[in-house]
Amino acid sequence: MEEFDYIIVGAGSAGCVLADRLSASGLHRVLLLEAGGSDRRVWIKVPIGYGRTFLDRRVNWGFTTEPDAGLAGRQGYWPRGRVVGGSSSINALVYCRGLPGDFDDWRDAGNPGWGWEDVLPYFERSEKMVDGALSRGTGPLHVADVSREMHPLSRHYFAAAEELGLRISEDFNGPEPEGVGFYRITTRNGFRCSAADAFLRPALTRRNLRLRTDALVRRILFSGRRATGVEYECAGRILSASARREVILSAGAVGSPQILQLSGLGPGALLQRLGIGVVLDNVNIGGNLQDHLAVSYYFKAREPTLNDLLHPWHGKVMAGLRYVLTRRGPLSLSVNQCGGFVRSSPAAARPDLQLYFNPITYAKVTAGRRERLMLDPYPGFILCFQPTRPTSRGRIDIRSPKAGDPPSIVPNSLATEKDVQDVIAGGRFMQRIAATSAMRELIAEAIPPVLSAMSDADILEDFRQRCGTVFHPAGTCRMGAEPDGAVVDARLRVHGTEGLRVIDASVFPNLTSGNTNAPTIMVAQKGADLVLEG
Repeated sequence: MEEFDYIIVGAGSAGCVLADRLSASGLHRVLLLEAGGSDRRVWIKVPIGYGRTFLDRRVNWGFTTEPDAGLAGRQGYWPRGRVVGGSSSINALVYCRGLPGDFDDWRDAGNPGWGWEDVLPYFERSEKMVDGALSRGTGPLHVADVSREMHPLSRHYFAAAEELGLRISEDFNGPEPEGVGFYRITTRNGFRCSAADAFLRPALTRRNLRLRTDALVRRILFSGRRATGVEYECAGRILSASARREVILSAGAVGSPQILQLSGLGPGALLQRLGIGVVLDNVNIGGNLQDHLAVSYYFKAREPTLNDLLHPWHGKVMAGLRYVLTRRGPLSLSVNQCGGFVRSSPAAARPDLQLYFNPITYAKVTAGRRERLMLDPYPGFILCFQPTRPTSRGRIDIRSPKAGDPPSIVPNSLATEKDVQDVIAGGRFMQRIAATSAMRELIAEAIPPVLSAMSDADILEDFRQRCGTVFHPAGTCRMGAEPDGAVVDARLRVHGTEGLRVIDASVFPNLTSGNTNAPTIMVAQKGADLVLEG
């Protein structure tokens, strides 16, 4: 059995950071296990390529939820990265720290050291903010201001915001994140800058760090309640590795509770029913599941959009040539170009909606056995909103004792009256945007269902029928002071165990207001300090 100081499970956004930080001194032997394979793929490196990896099972777990009563009994599709870099290799590249109040809420929930002022230095440690030839920050993660590359259609969006009296935010990661603006994205020289690119690849030059891919962790090994190593499957063999110091789960909001339960930590009755010996009975493992839900409204436009450029074959060729020659143009961007954090009404205590404005429309089509996203053949654009802080809570639980079997994901969407009212408020806000003179000038035709004709009941029913996740699951190994309501403590140690931590988005006490990649990286930076402190 191989022996290491630290074993990290999952080479995603958090795991890549931890591998870098824990191996940096050269004093510790570190093993990083990743269930997926290499990220050296064209459609991972080209930013717009996530439209391809979205449905690609070679790099994507492609989970499916249970039928969700709050969403008219529909099953949701949950892409999660199964590749080096994890979901940072297949996401839409948007980098948003979240709002300061999100983290003050973490602190106030019994987690000292996790308030905004506490975590800000850990964001800054990772970031290099790049604006053309200028940059600030010395971190390895390039966060690019690509506003100069954005589609000119955005001027209508900003004009509509001005009509509504909304603030303009120059940088959602700056001192005034509230308002509308352009999203910053994780790219470097026109290529995706994933957590693997920023943190892991430079660290792999160290002899004390070993990355093992296509390694599916079956369970954590214990002596009593002390984690001593892991058992994993690789190339058809069952292997084990021991950890002198700690085992660290960074398998994400789906994978981390799944591995804990496979290892005998979780709801005792479930584990016994599946024939798994109970190491620790804690029903919170897999609970507290939170996610952002969004709905998009589609419109035909009176002027050209990205559809006009990228739908015809010759347009694809021209965009491809431009990208190859200059690393610029639409292939170097995310489709999520504009958006913001706004209040649905002046009475809202904080921004309660995140917005998106995309100069493109598309549909999912099936070609043979494969599904892919196809652009519409006419100029179109999307207005989209998501409530920022859902209060509904779901669960993730294993179905069987086999590590390769997907878990049961029960989102329990729109289970609270507050979440229902937030949806209605969001729909009403989008109606006000679409009714501005700036948007009326742009809209040639609303593509059904027609937003302007919807009542409160219609908004809610349409949301139930069409909304979907924006792929921000969190909270399933919740951080908290007491084991009767949490899974890890404020130092990210699993309650009731020794030598075991969880460091990824699953520890979020509550979902941040925006995209989750940035706060996940922050948690890993702070978590690395906690591990090294002992």
